[in-house]
Amino acid sequence: MGPISDIDRQLFARVAASRLRGAHPLLPRLSRAADHGKLWFGAAAVLGTVGGRTARRAALRGVGSLAAASLASNLVVKWTVERRRPVMDAVPLVRRLRRQPWTSSFPSGHSASAAAFATGVAIESSRYGTLVAPLAAAVAASRVYVGVHYPSDVVAGVALGAGAAALTCRWWPPRPEVPAQARPRVSAPAMPKGEGLVVVVNHGAGNGAAAGGFTDAEQLQLLLPAAEILECGPDDDFIALLGQAARRATERAGALGICGGDGSVNAAAALAAERGLPLAVFPGGTLDHFALDIGVPNFEDTAHAVTEGDAVAVDLARATPLARGDGGDGGDGTSHFVNTFSLGFYPELVRIRESMQGRLGKWPAAAVALGRVLRTATPMKIEVNGHPRRLWVLFVGNGGYSPEGFAPAYREQLDDGLLDVRAIDGDQPLARTRLLFSALTGTLGRSRVYTTRRMRQLRLTGLHALDTRAYDGEVAAEPAEALLIDKRPGALTVYRPAQPQNELLQRARTAAAKAKWWRAVLRK
Repeated sequence: MGPISDIDRQLFARVAASRLRGAHPLLPRLSRAADHGKLWFGAAAVLGTVGGRTARRAALRGVGSLAAASLASNLVVKWTVERRRPVMDAVPLVRRLRRQPWTSSFPSGHSASAAAFATGVAIESSRYGTLVAPLAAAVAASRVYVGVHYPSDVVAGVALGAGAAALTCRWWPPRPEVPAQARPRVSAPAMPKGEGLVVVVNHGAGNGAAAGGFTDAEQLQLLLPAAEILECGPDDDFIALLGQAARRATERAGALGICGGDGSVNAAAALAAERGLPLAVFPGGTLDHFALDIGVPNFEDTAHAVTEGDAVAVDLARATPLARGDGGDGGDGTSHFVNTFSLGFYPELVRIRESMQGRLGKWPAAAVALGRVLRTATPMKIEVNGHPRRLWVLFVGNGGYSPEGFAPAYREQLDDGLLDVRAIDGDQPLARTRLLFSALTGTLGRSRVYTTRRMRQLRLTGLHALDTRAYDGEVAAEPAEALLIDKRPGALTVYRPAQPQNELLQRARTAAAKAKWWRAVLRK
């Protein structure tokens, strides 16, 4: 530590003697603002409010990374490596903090938090990371400038914070900034201002009101003023309204639009593929897996694609009762899914969650349901491609999910013609305990309890004891004792921008349009 300490003291003395133009009073104020993470919590709030879905995801990872770095820095490293703070005789009084820290100088907790937040944001979005990085660098530099840390303390803090942010990817895989691959479809009509588009807004799907006090329907009308908007309330027949919208879109040679969660998108996708209509997906649910994979995380993305006529062809998966169509011809009784199909304790988890979420809210109800299912569930006995199996859960994805060896998070291709089949083996001893341990330690890919395969079709028989299945997160009661699961390659045309859009510019344009609308209302 001798040579390092000497270099530290020399660099610290140079900084103390320096007179950086514009640095005072900015750096001392930044250093105080970052106390207890206040600056970063404020930045996260701004991102979540001003930005779209990508910004909210980036803010959430940033805050999570900050929490991990703070715990490691303040509760572990500082108490392990005790180092005295620098002697501040050479630091001008005007630059010093009002309250001097008393904990170990190594590492810099402020630098760790700053680097963790900035790296976490950058992992989810390079654009937002570029905005946050200069602020994080200024906070880290301020700790030497105000005289409370040596340069090596700051460097160690930055390394610790960046490492903590990178470690979050082990349990929470980041979503790629580019959407999943799919074949371009040039036959989708361009509809300036939404002319010919008929959109069903399912108010029971998840989000009630968009940002700025506008409902989803009002925001759609603002973005696509010529589109026809049909709103579905809690007491309305969603399927009947969807059929009405499809008929109107067919008559106009236009397109069908859906604003809702994955369950709503599922119903609209099956109908659009049946009638040969392009589908415009406006994410209005809680998770919106399909919208994120296809590359339309915000209303503005879909509106831009509809206006320009940019669309892609994606696979549509189906589950056909063998008794009604042994060849899987898509006749009566066939159910479709755009994301996932599952058997086992997941449908039971959804059923329990839905029974309680009116009282507890969705996420608390999901946590209670998960605990109850893990405690009481028993393995199911079925035949998979003719082989008897005892499974806790069978998951089938419409396309290969990533990352492999982890819980399915996102897809990199939507027209690969493959099913992603994952199962939790019920024959393994202590399967649930081992599965939970593997998930917590990030070693699920090496667990013998968890198996994955990719195939073009899947035959499930012996389902007489399983009368519920989950399609895209929605539970359906079905009596079929055997199912053929396969794909309809390129059966669905979905609007998405030819190039990923800049979320910041999109939000700015939408905010300007809303301001213009309010001014017009006030003039009246």
